[in-house]
Order: sequence, then structure tokens, then C-alpha cells
Amino acid sequence: MRLSELNPDRLSREQLTSFMFDDTCDDGNSGDCILVFGAKTIHRVEKAAKLYHDKRAPTILVTGSAARWGVNETPEAIWMKEHLTKLGVPEEDILVELEAANTTENVIASMMVLQQTYGLHMMKRLLIVSSPFHMKRCLLTLRTYMPDWITYTFCSDDRKIGQRGNWWTDSTEKARVIKEVHSISKYAGLGIIKDVDVPQL
Repeated sequence: MRLSELNPDRLSREQLTSFMFDDTCDDGNSGDCILVFGAKTIHRVEKAAKLYHDKRAPTILVTGSAARWGVNETPEAIWMKEHLTKLGVPEEDILVELEAANTTENVIASMMVLQQTYGLHMMKRLLIVSSPFHMKRCLLTLRTYMPDWITYTFCSDDRKIGQRGNWWTDSTEKARVIKEVHSISKYAGLGIIKDVDVPQL
């Protein structure tokens, strides 16, 4: 089965869990930078701050515009930066990307920031922070657009409900997982992410 052929209505809970979570576990490695996908959610900010204070990476890159919130709203990246500083992350260790309006743009726009700050050729490993249900799409998007020499450690936020072992117990988190599978299938069909085989299904 390929990504474009996925249909969550035909998959068991175990199959959905395997597909969405098997490849996005934290392997404990440190990296060159913590990349936080855009959203106004404190869970992601708290996770990024914890990784930074645990010395897993020396800098945090927050990405996201105000496109989803309205022209007079604070951009996602600025919102996250403000909260990171409140959690003790020095402002000079926070990189900001302000143009991205979706997951694909988060990746593409972040590449320019990383290039201008470090040089992409210097990047070996990124620590990826997002919501648990969003991590699989992050992985697939990174593999589609980022250079293939960069590796990733996936660090889902620490919300109590919505993790691998309980996502189906909450109606909101369950709906998010199902929607993500539909989105991944759609984007693979459109060529937005690589339409690869899914070996575990």
C-alpha cells in the first residue's frame, strides 16, 4: 500500500497506531537545533524549552506566520518565542521564521533560516517538536524537502492524552489522528509529499 491509498476507515486501531507513531519516537539523541512546527499551543513550547534546558540542542527555531489567525494577530513564531523566553530560554538562542503558513512551508522556510544561520551543509540532526498526531506528517514532509544527509529525532509534546497509548480514548485526539491520515493520503496523491510504500500496512 502507498500513502496515497491510505483510508483510515479500513484500518484497525493497531494499524493506525503503528502507521502514525512507530517512526516518531524520541531516540534520545541530541542535535544541532530544535525545530518547532508552527502553532499557538503551549505544549510545543514547553517541550522545546525542556529539550533546550536538557542541553539536547543549543538553539530553537520557531516557525509560523499569522496567516491562520488574521492579519492583526501575533504570528505563531513570535507567540512561541515570547513564551520560550518566559520559560528561561535566552532570546539569542531562539531563531524565528515568520513566513510559513502550513507544514510544507514550515519545512521549506526553515531551510532558509538554517542556511543563513549555520549553512545547511553543517546540519546533521534536527530535533523535531510538534503535536503527537502531527509528527508523521512532519516526518514525511521533512523527507520530501530537506537534504537527505540531515537526520531527525522526533520529540512529540508531552500532553497526557493524544499519545501512542491513548489517542483513541479522547474524541478530539482521535478525530485529529483520523484527519491526519486523510491529509497524508491526499497530499501524497497530489505530490506534496513523496508517495512511498507503507511497509507496516
